[in-house]
Amino acid sequence: MKNLLPLILPLTALAACQAKEDTASDTDKSEVAFASTYAPQASPDMLLKNAKIIDGVSNEIREGDILISEGRISYVGSGSIPEGIKQIDVDGRFVTPGIIDIHSHLGNYPSPGVQANGDGNEVTSPITSEVFAEHGVWPQDPGFDEALQGGVTTLHILPGSANLFGGRGVTLRNMPSHTVQGMKFPNAPYTLKMACGENPKRVYGSKGGPGSRMGNVAGYRKNWIKAAAYKVKRDKGGDYDRDLQLETLADVLDGKILVQMHCYRADEMIQILDIAKEFDYKVTTFHHAVEAYKIGPELAASDTCAAMWADWGAFKMESFDYINENVPFVHAAGACAMIHSDDPNNVQRLNQEVAKTWADGNRAGLNISKAEAWKWLSTNPAKALGILEETGTLEEGKRADIVIWDGDPFSTYGRPSTVMLDGAILFDRKTGLKPMSDFRLGYSDLSGDLK
Repeated sequence: MKNLLPLILPLTALAACQAKEDTASDTDKSEVAFASTYAPQASPDMLLKNAKIIDGVSNEIREGDILISEGRISYVGSGSIPEGIKQIDVDGRFVTPGIIDIHSHLGNYPSPGVQANGDGNEVTSPITSEVFAEHGVWPQDPGFDEALQGGVTTLHILPGSANLFGGRGVTLRNMPSHTVQGMKFPNAPYTLKMACGENPKRVYGSKGGPGSRMGNVAGYRKNWIKAAAYKVKRDKGGDYDRDLQLETLADVLDGKILVQMHCYRADEMIQILDIAKEFDYKVTTFHHAVEAYKIGPELAASDTCAAMWADWGAFKMESFDYINENVPFVHAAGACAMIHSDDPNNVQRLNQEVAKTWADGNRAGLNISKAEAWKWLSTNPAKALGILEETGTLEEGKRADIVIWDGDPFSTYGRPSTVMLDGAILFDRKTGLKPMSDFRLGYSDLSGDLK
């Protein structure tokens, strides 16, 4: 029964916490629909002492303590210790913010990976901005459990990349739940997944288009024109015909929804930034962005992030011109760089992915510290998702999303020993505490790891 605790405890509180942490107006049904019911698991106040701290803010590794009170961080470094508080001696081990994966399809393409479970792409039209990734998320995906054991405390779930406008993405807390609403990060902004390049023209070239990159760009512009006209009608008030496709795009124009753009080539990323200027919206992040190293200064100037792999490339023509130093080169240009998984296996070892590209960058002559490179795992993803005020760094007032490591997180031998979400310990390697999806219950005879 020990392994069931992380699943059972948060669910007992869900009925009493309907949207407590959401502040959307009741007059705007588009904001209160599918509201978050996430509730932190109860946890005692505690002091993590004698830690080697990577806080996601400083470029240096610090030594000291972390005080957690009511699921939030009270101080990092040193301060007064409340009498009688629970103390955990970290004994010089690394302590970091929880990892944030900004590009995941867990739940939408869950394990087992069978056709019946594939809900990440709505391939009926190149324009599907009306769909929400959360409406296809299966919370019982065992991949969430495995990601947590890799130190991932927050995930951004995106639709696939078949369409010009693929739909809304959602940011989730990696908390066991029977519903996706129970995982939704309270008050996190929605995102819009868009895709450029080969995928839309490959999928729709024989289905009425677009069939070229020219057609892709025309498709974006036509729909932004429609969205701008729709926004004018909506903002005037009174009667208007609600359109879910255009509603999402109008919210992008209002700055309420953040654009997350699948794009590989440098020339196409610049084209997309030009379209954003034409219609006065912001591209928050380019995803995959294998040629981002070519346009680092332009990304910095537009305050656009790049979410990249460490060393994936050359698996199709638009990914051909990749380099292993992509992430550190973008960072060195002053732009917002980060790692992402886009993969149910890589999400379990994102710290190793950062370690690889960090080492490649330093071998190329950069002098990036480990503490600075850690920002690619939590700080910058939090910024790109609009949740940096809540998580992503170890700072006073933020959610206590914390990983204690049993070794150097930049080593293949360093693994999370303890993972905390809002100050609650959900995974502890020493005691065997870990979540287990309902789907896996009853199958413990198939693997010793599941017992």
